[in-house]
Amino acid sequence: MEENINALNEINKGVCMGVDAINDIIPKVKNKELVKLLEKQKKEYKVVGAMISKAYPKYNAQNDAQKTSLMSKVMTWYGIEMRTMKDDSDSKLVELILQGTNMGIIEGRKILNNKNMDKEVIKITNAFISLQEKCLEDLKGYL
Repeated sequence: MEENINALNEINKGVCMGVDAINDIIPKVKNKELVKLLEKQKKEYKVVGAMISKAYPKYNAQNDAQKTSLMSKVMTWYGIEMRTMKDDSDSKLVELILQGTNMGIIEGRKILNNKNMDKEVIKITNAFISLQEKCLEDLKGYL
Protein backbone atom coordinates (compact mmCIF):
# COMPACT_ATOMS: atom_id res chain seq x y z
CA MET A 1 0.00 0.00 0.00
CA GLU A 2 2.80 2.44 0.91
CA GLU A 3 4.50 1.82 -2.46
CA ASN A 4 1.33 2.89 -4.26
CA ILE A 5 1.04 6.13 -2.27
CA ASN A 6 4.70 6.94 -2.78
CA ALA A 7 4.48 6.27 -6.52
CA LEU A 8 1.35 8.40 -6.93
CA ASN A 9 2.91 11.21 -4.91
CA GLU A 10 6.09 11.21 -7.00
CA ILE A 11 4.23 11.07 -10.30
CA ASN A 12 1.91 13.86 -9.17
CA LYS A 13 4.90 16.02 -8.24
CA GLY A 14 6.29 15.36 -11.73
CA VAL A 15 2.98 16.37 -13.29
CA CYS A 16 2.88 19.57 -11.22
CA MET A 17 6.49 20.40 -12.10
CA GLY A 18 5.72 19.91 -15.79
CA VAL A 19 2.71 22.22 -15.65
CA ASP A 20 4.61 24.82 -13.60
CA ALA A 21 7.59 24.79 -15.98
CA ILE A 22 5.35 25.15 -19.02
CA ASN A 23 3.51 28.03 -17.35
CA ASP A 24 6.83 29.75 -16.62
CA ILE A 25 8.20 29.22 -20.12
CA ILE A 26 5.20 30.00 -22.33
CA PRO A 27 5.40 33.80 -21.82
CA LYS A 28 8.98 33.72 -23.14
CA VAL A 29 8.26 31.62 -26.25
CA LYS A 30 8.23 33.46 -29.56
CA ASN A 31 7.13 30.64 -31.91
CA LYS A 32 3.33 30.37 -31.95
CA GLU A 33 3.42 26.70 -32.97
CA LEU A 34 5.65 25.92 -30.00
CA VAL A 35 3.22 27.72 -27.71
CA LYS A 36 0.39 25.56 -29.08
CA LEU A 37 2.44 22.42 -28.50
CA LEU A 38 3.27 23.41 -24.93
CA GLU A 39 -0.39 24.22 -24.22
CA LYS A 40 -1.34 20.79 -25.57
CA GLN A 41 1.29 19.13 -23.40
CA LYS A 42 0.01 21.00 -20.36
CA LYS A 43 -3.47 19.61 -21.00
CA GLU A 44 -2.02 16.10 -21.27
CA TYR A 45 -0.23 16.55 -17.95
CA LYS A 46 -3.55 17.53 -16.42
CA VAL A 47 -5.12 14.31 -17.75
CA VAL A 48 -2.48 12.27 -15.92
CA GLY A 49 -3.07 14.45 -12.85
CA ALA A 50 -6.79 13.64 -13.01
CA MET A 51 -5.95 9.92 -13.18
CA ILE A 52 -3.90 10.32 -10.00
CA SER A 53 -6.66 12.30 -8.25
CA LYS A 54 -9.16 9.59 -9.09
CA ALA A 55 -6.95 6.73 -7.88
CA TYR A 56 -5.40 8.36 -4.82
CA PRO A 57 -8.36 8.00 -2.40
CA LYS A 58 -8.15 4.20 -2.81
CA TYR A 59 -4.73 4.31 -1.16
CA ASN A 60 -4.99 7.30 1.17
CA ALA A 61 -8.49 8.59 1.86
CA GLN A 62 -7.28 11.25 4.31
CA ASN A 63 -5.07 13.30 1.99
CA ASP A 64 -4.65 14.46 -1.58
CA ALA A 65 -1.64 13.50 -3.65
CA GLN A 66 1.42 15.59 -2.88
CA LYS A 67 2.09 18.56 -5.09
CA THR A 68 5.22 20.60 -5.54
CA SER A 69 6.00 22.91 -2.66
CA LEU A 70 6.04 26.67 -2.99
CA MET A 71 9.82 26.49 -2.63
CA SER A 72 10.06 24.07 -5.58
CA LYS A 73 7.88 26.34 -7.68
CA VAL A 74 10.04 29.34 -6.84
CA MET A 75 13.22 27.37 -7.58
CA THR A 76 11.84 26.26 -10.96
CA TRP A 77 10.91 29.82 -11.88
CA TYR A 78 14.25 31.16 -10.64
CA GLY A 79 16.19 28.48 -12.51
CA ILE A 80 14.40 29.33 -15.75
CA GLU A 81 14.99 33.05 -15.22
CA MET A 82 18.71 32.56 -14.52
CA ARG A 83 19.29 30.15 -17.39
CA THR A 84 17.56 32.40 -19.91
CA MET A 85 19.14 35.67 -18.83
CA LYS A 86 21.75 35.60 -21.63
CA ASP A 87 19.89 33.35 -24.06
CA ASP A 88 16.10 33.36 -24.11
CA SER A 89 15.77 31.78 -27.55
CA ASP A 90 13.06 29.21 -28.12
CA SER A 91 15.81 26.62 -28.54
CA LYS A 92 17.16 27.38 -25.05
CA LEU A 93 13.66 27.25 -23.56
CA VAL A 94 13.05 23.87 -25.18
CA GLU A 95 16.39 22.65 -23.86
CA LEU A 96 15.28 23.52 -20.31
CA ILE A 97 11.95 21.73 -20.76
CA LEU A 98 13.74 18.69 -22.16
CA GLN A 99 16.08 18.53 -19.17
CA GLY A 100 13.07 18.38 -16.84
CA THR A 101 11.34 15.89 -19.09
CA ASN A 102 14.35 13.57 -18.98
CA MET A 103 14.35 13.77 -15.19
CA GLY A 104 10.67 12.82 -15.22
CA ILE A 105 11.34 9.80 -17.43
CA ILE A 106 14.16 8.65 -15.16
CA GLU A 107 12.03 9.05 -12.03
CA GLY A 108 9.12 7.23 -13.67
CA ARG A 109 11.35 4.33 -14.70
CA LYS A 110 12.74 4.08 -11.16
CA ILE A 111 9.20 3.92 -9.81
CA LEU A 112 8.32 1.15 -12.28
CA ASN A 113 11.22 -0.93 -10.94
CA ASN A 114 9.17 -1.30 -7.76
CA LYS A 115 7.29 -4.52 -8.50
CA ASN A 116 4.94 -4.21 -5.49
CA MET A 117 2.55 -1.67 -6.96
CA ASP A 118 -1.04 -2.28 -7.96
CA LYS A 119 -1.86 -2.54 -11.66
CA GLU A 120 -3.72 0.78 -11.60
CA VAL A 121 -0.67 2.61 -10.23
CA ILE A 122 1.56 0.90 -12.79
CA LYS A 123 -0.85 2.04 -15.51
CA ILE A 124 -0.72 5.65 -14.28
CA THR A 125 3.08 5.51 -14.05
CA ASN A 126 3.27 4.17 -17.60
CA ALA A 127 0.91 6.94 -18.77
CA PHE A 128 3.22 9.53 -17.19
CA ILE A 129 6.33 8.00 -18.78
CA SER A 130 4.63 7.76 -22.17
CA LEU A 131 3.59 11.40 -21.94
CA GLN A 132 7.14 12.43 -21.05
CA GLU A 133 8.59 10.41 -23.93
CA LYS A 134 6.08 11.90 -26.36
CA CYS A 135 6.85 15.42 -25.13
CA LEU A 136 10.54 14.73 -25.63
CA GLU A 137 10.00 13.59 -29.22
CA ASP A 138 7.65 16.47 -30.04
CA LEU A 139 10.02 19.11 -28.67
CA LYS A 140 13.24 17.85 -30.29
CA GLY A 141 12.42 19.66 -33.52
CA TYR A 142 12.47 23.02 -31.72
CA LEU A 143 16.07 22.75 -30.49
